[in-house]
Amino acid sequence: MKKKNKKPEESKENKSYMLPIGMCIGLSIGTAIGAATNDMTLWMSMGLSIGLCLGLVFSNSDDKDDDNK
Repeated sequence: MKKKNKKPEESKENKSYMLPIGMCIGLSIGTAIGAATNDMTLWMSMGLSIGLCLGLVFSNSDDKDDDNK
């Protein structure tokens, strides 16, 4: 019985760098829109939540690309 050589798994810290990037981008866009519309609280929270979702989507798509290789 042959053993398959598995690549050492990368730590999750290396793979999850897209989440904080998405949060920062979303927060900055939300802050800019909030400053323009004089509704900072609403748009900061909306930008943060949208950035969080986008960061999760992008980090999951990177994981799928690594699995296919």
